[in-house]
Amino acid sequence: MFRIREIDHLVLRVVDLDRMLRFYCGALGCTVERRQDEIGLVQLRAGRSIVDLVPVDGKLGRAGGAAPGKEARNMDHFCLRVEPFDEPAIRRQLEARGIAVGPVASRYGAEGEGSSIYLTDPEGNVVELKGPPSTSVAEYQRD
Repeated sequence: MFRIREIDHLVLRVVDLDRMLRFYCGALGCTVERRQDEIGLVQLRAGRSIVDLVPVDGKLGRAGGAAPGKEARNMDHFCLRVEPFDEPAIRRQLEARGIAVGPVASRYGAEGEGSSIYLTDPEGNVVELKGPPSTSVAEYQRD
């Protein structure tokens, strides 16, 4: 059985990246931790957590559909840090409840690069479950 430790990060789809950076960095005091302009991702440090900003006109943003507004969502997903990150056990536990679980992959979060999996809640919200940065994805990958 795993337990949720905290929110690791959340991902916001944005229309005006500069305006959002002024808000989160200028007004709230976040700092830019990492940028991946080639895919359209800016990762902001927010205390122990990360807020990812994904411009809707970038590679990642286009995959999320329409721009934020009354008829479209602006949150791509949120991530929960879990312990222990035992991918086969997590998969068994969730699949026993009829919850589909995506493949394990290495992704960057508040504590650094580490293994994670995606699932979807009953209302279509995407949830990422993330392990510690030391978790090796190769340890969980299947043939």
